[in-house]
Amino acid sequence: MRLFDTLTRTERALRPMDGSTYRFYCCGPTVYGPAHIGNFRTFVLQDVLRRTLETGGTRTFHVRNITDVDDKTIRDSHKAGQSLADFTAAWTAQFHADCAQLGMLPPHIEPGAVAHIPQQIAMIGELVAKGHAYLSDDASVYFKIASFPGYGKLSRLDQRELDLGKTQNTRANADEYEKDSVSDFVLWKARRPDDGANYWPSPWGDGRPGWHLECSAMIQEYLGASFDLHSGGVDLVFPHHENEIAQSVCACGGHFAAHWFHLAHLLVDGGKMSKSLGNLYTLSDLESRGFSPMEVRYVLLGGHYRKSLNFTLDSLTAAREALAKLAKGARTMAANMGSDTLLDPAAGLGPFQAAWDSLNDDLNTPAALGGLFVGLREASSLTGKDAAAALAGFKRLLHALGLILPDEVPTGSAEIPQEIRDLAEARWQARKAKNWALSDTLRAELATHGWLVKDGKDAYILEAAP
Repeated sequence: MRLFDTLTRTERALRPMDGSTYRFYCCGPTVYGPAHIGNFRTFVLQDVLRRTLETGGTRTFHVRNITDVDDKTIRDSHKAGQSLADFTAAWTAQFHADCAQLGMLPPHIEPGAVAHIPQQIAMIGELVAKGHAYLSDDASVYFKIASFPGYGKLSRLDQRELDLGKTQNTRANADEYEKDSVSDFVLWKARRPDDGANYWPSPWGDGRPGWHLECSAMIQEYLGASFDLHSGGVDLVFPHHENEIAQSVCACGGHFAAHWFHLAHLLVDGGKMSKSLGNLYTLSDLESRGFSPMEVRYVLLGGHYRKSLNFTLDSLTAAREALAKLAKGARTMAANMGSDTLLDPAAGLGPFQAAWDSLNDDLNTPAALGGLFVGLREASSLTGKDAAAALAGFKRLLHALGLILPDEVPTGSAEIPQEIRDLAEARWQARKAKNWALSDTLRAELATHGWLVKDGKDAYILEAAP
């Protein structure tokens, strides 16, 4: 598989540096509200990257963080009158439920920022000891970007006559700041009155970590100083990912990420998403309009990840029609293979080889979707073992894309009550934790409400009892 690398601006082959497992990190959500479809464009395509690697036979190790302490989570938990832990736990659960609805594989490790504050304090200590960080007059600790000559290479700031010597007296204390601001950035934020109870002791006084630090600390904890790939939205290239590189390399050595995978913005009706414009859609918003999560996923796969994708409600209607055609094609292949013919998982991809090649060529999802329809036209005339081989290849591509066809999911999914969704998600989490007793109890409770749950390998399906 080949993928564009933001650092080198070239397409490069993806090969595990340890020769065994492809280890990658994705910047996860900040849990202060529901994730919107722009967020999910990034997460869904990261899911397809992982699925494609695994479908091709490469073992993966996927780490995605949860930001459960920063300026926004503290601010909004205060507004809600909740503790930070309760506030972020609720939004984390909602994020997980949305991911399951969209058919996303859970990461192998999903660390949270609060649980890794000791690791963040230790990393700051390393940076201070090595002369890369300093305690300022506001009692916060800042990273000295002039101490790292490689600063700016990822975002090409170093090609814009970056003068690191002029940043000495310019500091950024906010977790997020202007995209063109080259400033020493905060590692440890001194306790402030508006933090409330959200502070921790450290060698530099009470406070909390800056936002940029958490990813570096958790990457070091779970992936080490050098790993295969780092991913996030294109808006994170600067300053977040530049800051990650600087503090990680200076504290831990190593080469940090060998490959950088960034995803372009999602537009809505040709413009930027905005609450004020009423076009900042969540999955729940779209379900309330009668669209299914699989239709949303299909639309998010419909544009190349390096180009902005324009999302419209009409595109969801088109996705519904496309998924129905794919389901019809699958039924045709199944009928043509005959009832006495078995699927062969080891069969080649046959008429769907071109779709598979597209996924492996810079994760070209729109070309892969097109290849599915071209392959169906060829497969429609096949019979017996040839039809069975084609159907096996088709299902392999569907798995790589993470698509579940309409014949395999309940209709009217928007009509499932929220309390039923919550019960089903709680049961799924219990099942993943191998708490079989609780899982069975929740399954029985769902049945008493008239709902059946069917488990797949990576997701579940809710159906109204007949």
